[in-house]
Amino acid sequence: MNFFEKYLLLAEKNNSRLCVGIDPDPSRIPPGVTMREFLLSVVESTSDLVCSYKPNIAFFEREGIEGIALLNELITIIPREIPVILDAKRGDIGHTGEAYATAIFDRMNADAVTVNPYLGRDSVSPFFNRPEKGVFVLCKTSNPGSSDFQDLLVGESNQPLFLHVARQAQEWNINGNIGLVVGATYPEEAALLRSEGVDLPFLIPGVGAQSGDLEAVISSSSDRNGGGFIINSSRGILYAWEEGTAGDPGCAPGGWQDSIRQASEQTRSDIMATLDR
Repeated sequence: MNFFEKYLLLAEKNNSRLCVGIDPDPSRIPPGVTMREFLLSVVESTSDLVCSYKPNIAFFEREGIEGIALLNELITIIPREIPVILDAKRGDIGHTGEAYATAIFDRMNADAVTVNPYLGRDSVSPFFNRPEKGVFVLCKTSNPGSSDFQDLLVGESNQPLFLHVARQAQEWNINGNIGLVVGATYPEEAALLRSEGVDLPFLIPGVGAQSGDLEAVISSSSDRNGGGFIINSSRGILYAWEEGTAGDPGCAPGGWQDSIRQASEQTRSDIMATLDR
């Protein structure tokens, strides 16, 4: 079973297109709670609501050896039926790419990874040459600076670079295991990709803290079958406890876990309700 088959099984079981991003910020963890306790509780509180998890490796690397050990433990503890997308944005020359792929897929046991295609095919082929693993190629990212390069008009067709990246990724997709990272903050660009025949699945960050419009995202990103996307929310779920619910600051025993679960339930419900319209 490859990554996308695993994802589709769980998406149907949990009636979910929600990927919870795991970007731990020590300054935003509830008082008196360790990072380990926080992250394990996030998984426990949301595992029946998600179609995948997406830990961002940078937030673990920042903590040094202890952080990497925690990432490994987290991936081990996440139920195996739940796909894990490691947000690492790797991309380097061939033999270095092989080392990255070995680390991510064989040592950390991630099911999928995000990659940067800037160095070309040989920099990402070590990842997509693993048929059972998923690979999400950065295409049109959610950050404001993405336009610096991704929107440049290039080639004889004078079309944006992100469209060329998407078409190239389709050519690389010989194993049926490639998707694209397309930010929620750029629904018009997502619609352009679909209108130009790009049918790869989209991993969509930027819903929640980055203010992506959910209805616009889904209408522009859906493929011909009405699916074809995974919507990621990170800070809007992890740190929902900071706002609390119904006047509860979220710091009472069980309060912050409840806030995280409620935020996940609401996000999943919003996604599925919008999808059903």
